[in-house]
Amino acid sequence: MADFQLTTPVAFLIFNRPDTTARVFEAIRQAKPPKLLVVADGPRPDRPDDIEKCKAARAIIEGVDWDCEVLTNYSDVNLGCGRCPAKGITWVFDQVEEAIILEDDCLPHSTFFRFCQELLKLYRNDSRIMQICGSNFLNGKRKIGESYYFSKYGPIWGWASWQRAWKYYDVDMSLWKEVKNKQIYYDFCENKEEILIRINLYDKIAAGVTDIWDYQWGFAKFINSGLSITPNVNLISNIGFREDATHTFNPNTKEANMSTSAIEFPLKHPLGIYRDRKADEIYFAHTLKRSSLKSNVRKFVSLLKSLSAKVV
Repeated sequence: MADFQLTTPVAFLIFNRPDTTARVFEAIRQAKPPKLLVVADGPRPDRPDDIEKCKAARAIIEGVDWDCEVLTNYSDVNLGCGRCPAKGITWVFDQVEEAIILEDDCLPHSTFFRFCQELLKLYRNDSRIMQICGSNFLNGKRKIGESYYFSKYGPIWGWASWQRAWKYYDVDMSLWKEVKNKQIYYDFCENKEEILIRINLYDKIAAGVTDIWDYQWGFAKFINSGLSITPNVNLISNIGFREDATHTFNPNTKEANMSTSAIEFPLKHPLGIYRDRKADEIYFAHTLKRSSLKSNVRKFVSLLKSLSAKVV
């Protein structure tokens, strides 16, 4: 790693967690990107303690002590965990043509930066590739001889992409109604089970019920037949599983604080650009399907509590 120099801009999405922000910032500081683009959401109006927490998180950025151009996009009001990242990442790609993107709870292994940079360059002009991921959730269940594989799925706990790919992103998913009516989802869903999960999820997003941004990015990739690159080892540890999180509450889930490993260089590239269907089957079974089951269990438990309260 001594001969590696990071030349790719890094985007850093922060909010109100100065402790995790500091840990991820230190990893960025060690990598020394020449340009750092920071997106910060504003404090929530119903949470007075957010004001100081947001200030403390933003103050960490003042610790830049290397040769670096720092650009900031700080919101005075709270946009939420859907609109803020969506607008922020769009702003990032208005400034630069490619970037490595980290949120304030996504702690990267040091080799993550070189992995992203080399593949951003290699696939810069290949429209089939829309994302480079840092996470590998397969937990050794799929052994490959190459440094990475191509997937239709693309987790966003540490990732990289290009302006050319992000231009297809639409936080409102305005194409969903047409995609649903024409049943185009049959072309990108693995089975009937995934179809039902996707319809339920995308209906909620289109109706504004769910305040998220990343599933819209997945949708953009699906309808454009975009592939994501997944490393053969996990390069990102999510350190944000705790009570003050928005979506990731349970610190005992297997995705929390996952261990990371170094990826070896020089990279060993796949023979061609083809989707690893077996890896995607494993990913679906152990992430998307399991998350859907967990959500249904939570709804069932909530319903039981509600009925119990009514009976009392």
